[in-house]
Order: sequence, then C-alpha cells, then structure tokens
Amino acid sequence: MNDDYELLVVGSANADLVIGVERRPAPGETVLGSDLAVHPGGKGGNQAVAAARLGARTALLARVGDDAHGTLLLDAQRAAGVDTVGVLVGGAPTGVALITVDPSGDNSIVVSPGANGRLTPEDIRAAGSLVSAARVVSSQLEIPLETVAEVVRALRPGSRFVLNPSPPAPLPDEVLAACDPLVVNEHEARVILGDDAGDSAEEWARGLLALGPRSVVITLGADGALTAEGSAESAVRVPSPKVDAVDTTGAGDAFTAALGWRLGLGEDLPTAAAYAVRVGSAAVTRKGAQDSYPTAAELAETVPEEEVPSP
Repeated sequence: MNDDYELLVVGSANADLVIGVERRPAPGETVLGSDLAVHPGGKGGNQAVAAARLGARTALLARVGDDAHGTLLLDAQRAAGVDTVGVLVGGAPTGVALITVDPSGDNSIVVSPGANGRLTPEDIRAAGSLVSAARVVSSQLEIPLETVAEVVRALRPGSRFVLNPSPPAPLPDEVLAACDPLVVNEHEARVILGDDAGDSAEEWARGLLALGPRSVVITLGADGALTAEGSAESAVRVPSPKVDAVDTTGAGDAFTAALGWRLGLGEDLPTAAAYAVRVGSAAVTRKGAQDSYPTAAELAETVPEEEVPSP
C-alpha cells in the first residue's frame, strides 16, 4: 500500500485576525480590545500544522489567495513540515477569520471564506494522486460541501476518512457513511441532531450513529471526549488532564489532527482519542491556534501520558 502521507488534510486555510477583549460585545454594543494580531489559521491549515508538528507525514490540499495572507499561510505550513504541493493559489482573496478572545480563553469567530469557497470538486479530481497517496484523509466544512463529497469519492480502498462538520450543516448520506469517525463538539452535535438531541454525550453519540457514520467522537472540552463505534453501547469516556486554559482557539483542530494520525498508525479509537485529548489539552495552554501546537517532545513535557486517567 502506497503511504506517501500518513495524513492528508483537505480544507480551509485562513488568516486569523485576533483581538483580546474583556468581554464579547452584546448586539449593537462596541467594546475596546487589544492590538490586532495576525496568525496563520483555518481548520484545514490548523490540522495540517498540528499533525506535522507531532511528526506525521502530512500534506495539505487547500486554496489561498495570491496575497500577503496567502504567503503567510504557505510559509507557516512549510515551516511546520507540511507538504504544500496541493495548495492552490488564486481565484479569490485568502480566507480570513475574525476572532475575539475573552480572559477565560473562550472565543467567538466570524469567517470570510474567500479562496476556501473556490476549492472545487474539479480541484479534488485534479489532485487524485495526492488523495490516493494518503492513509488518512481529514476534512471540515469551511470548504464547499460538494468538494467534501468529492473527497469521499476519491478515497482509495483501505484509507480512512475523518470529518469535523464545522461549521455544522446537513450532510449527504454518502459523506456520513464514509466518516470513520465523525468528530463533533457539543454545539455541533446539538445542531446536527436538532431538538431531539438529548442532554448527554451518550445520547448524542446514539443519535449521530443513527445517521450513518462508522464511528463518532464527541469532544467535551475540559471533560475530555467520548468515542463510539457501530453502536452507542460501545461508548467510551476519555478523560482529560487538568490544565490551565489560556486560549481555546484551534484546540479542536489539534485534537482532530492527532486523532486521525494515530488512527492511521493502527491505534483503536479510544486509544487514539486519549492521545488526541492530550494534544488538545496542551494546545489550550498557549495563545493562538498554530502557535500553540506542541511537538511530540513538548507534548511529553506539557501533558505527560501518566497524567491522563485511562479511558
């Protein structure tokens, strides 16, 4: 089996424009914030950098603008060790995320997709050799849903597809059936399931599995994660270590990237999720998205494995 890449990320690349605030504004209200900081981001770009920092052979398939933000994003990917052969340039300005972060580390985000919205099914077909060279392919919904569906069609037999449906949207059966796992947080689970979501992660897992994915992972912030394969009876709670959260921006992307990589290495779902929880926990201890992602050595120092209770 050709395994040129342990993880291929197909998704968005944005410039994150970040402002710290004492509190997020109410409708119609203006608040003063900190100096503007510009960081490389986007859920796809974040996942690729997170995996590469940990040591995974990683490639990114994305689209950026022919502008300064696009150059920033490409430089950041290459610095992390990501293969950028699949990054297309032009067609629209680079995507931008406007982020406010309050003192507790919680964030609010508005995304202007820009070039991400021009990543087309035709682009996926043209990159068929890249998709077929990956053991695991991970995607999100900051690119067109029809493009994600084309990724599913391009998967080679035996490869694994990981989807974080963020921002959440109705998913076609074809995409749901390929997800192994579907990775959601509490908000995404509730949006996808609607009024009958229930109140517990186990109920969310049961509802999500009924939609057709092969497996589900629900991230629960400081409470860790829950994994389920095939049926809700298989659900496993994966606890989180206790850390001092500074900034949660991009932590879910780090989790998903680490999860996909470890699954591709042959770990079972709870074991891979336990590793991913450590990565996500390490990421919230530093500011920013990609700037906060640990190397394997930093992970061992920041969140030692022995500090995490067994699932």
